[in-house]
Amino acid sequence: MVAMLGVGVFFLNKNKSTDDYYVGGRTMSSWHVGLSVVATDVGGGFSIGLGGLGFTMGLSGSWMLFTGLIGAWLAAVILIPRLSALPQFSKLFTFPQIFSIFYDKKTALLAGIISAIGYAGFTSSQLLAGAKLASSTFEGLSLNYALIIMGVIAVVYTVMGGLKAVIYTDTIQWALLLSGLVFIGLPLGYIEVGGYEKIREILPNEFLSLSNITWQDIVNWSVTIIPIWFVGMTLYQRIYACKSEKEAQKAWYIAGLFEWPIMAFMGVMLGMFARVGAETGMFAYLGYESAEGMDAETGLPMLLRTILPAGLMGLMMASYFSAVLSTADSCLMASSGNLVTDILGYKNADQKKFLRLSQILTFVIGAFALILASMMQSVLELMLYSYAFMVSGLFIPVLGGLFVHKPSPNAAFWSMLLGGGTTITLIITGIELPLGLDANIFGISASLVSFVVINQFTHNLK
Repeated sequence: MVAMLGVGVFFLNKNKSTDDYYVGGRTMSSWHVGLSVVATDVGGGFSIGLGGLGFTMGLSGSWMLFTGLIGAWLAAVILIPRLSALPQFSKLFTFPQIFSIFYDKKTALLAGIISAIGYAGFTSSQLLAGAKLASSTFEGLSLNYALIIMGVIAVVYTVMGGLKAVIYTDTIQWALLLSGLVFIGLPLGYIEVGGYEKIREILPNEFLSLSNITWQDIVNWSVTIIPIWFVGMTLYQRIYACKSEKEAQKAWYIAGLFEWPIMAFMGVMLGMFARVGAETGMFAYLGYESAEGMDAETGLPMLLRTILPAGLMGLMMASYFSAVLSTADSCLMASSGNLVTDILGYKNADQKKFLRLSQILTFVIGAFALILASMMQSVLELMLYSYAFMVSGLFIPVLGGLFVHKPSPNAAFWSMLLGGGTTITLIITGIELPLGLDANIFGISASLVSFVVINQFTHNLK
């Protein structure tokens, strides 16, 4: 954590403009950006979430991140070339700015509000994930103290260093996470639970199969995760930060491959080891004689707490804290960019004043995210609400801007309102949906229908 602050300090004096602060001076290489994308996408929430999927369904849980690979590669082939071809591309800082190009300022403002709210919530979810992991692992550390530590570190180095600090720290953090999983978590977990024979003996056969999954799981994951590659502010910032279109595409191919199969299988395998440990009474001292009654997502932290000696435990926790921070910092930068550029519409030729305002508002959003995290209980709920709200509100208007000739601004505006509004209404009311499908499928459907109908009506009037 001290090293992460050091990176922030290093870039504090090197950032001379908002280009430096928000898009890394547009000079970043594909490997740095690609690893940063993976670190952001497979952060603390997904790392713990994958463990939970491995605990409940085995290897088939890895298919969740297969949708990440599809999303990354589709964006590389479809989105990046079209985005790079825009005449205004070299002056873009944020995702909602493309709405002012495709549509109008009113539509861009609404897109900025949706994105800023979504990413502030996502930042909170990551800080809460890290705090829960820390407080459940280290004796005597309360959730609030852990939250303050994680929050202050993430906010301070992001405020100081901007996107360059975020991308370079993400690269370091991702290397830490990968090293922790490969050299500590997986081998020690495998040995401690009794190896392959014990895994075969304890787990049902379907846990070792890739077909232990329903079509609803595939559809729900696809509709939530694939579109985020087309509407994620953190991803657009990294496209803008790349040296060239080809470097950006290469970064997205790298990110996709690291998501699946590498991170996907490592995450679910650790969850499977935790399930074996639970069923063999390894967590009896924590009050769990078997897996019955356990929260699936707590299985992995319990396994690590049980099998790792002091020292290795610290290194493994550093790996997971890295995953948390790498997502929190990126989401914080995204929300800050939305607020400064898209909502306030701040423009000033004096780059130093613009830079200072950006840093102040990044700090304000970080403080808000920390307060929000202290009021929430469920990490997964916060994450999924944020994702669903952004995807159902923004995905269809983005596709409309990319593929429809002279799309109507009114169609995009109402598509965002009705799409996001439908999803949030269904989530809050808790209405049981047909076929076990997620709320944002209906939100995206409402967004699509309203876009097509209003766009056609507008063109007929003309």
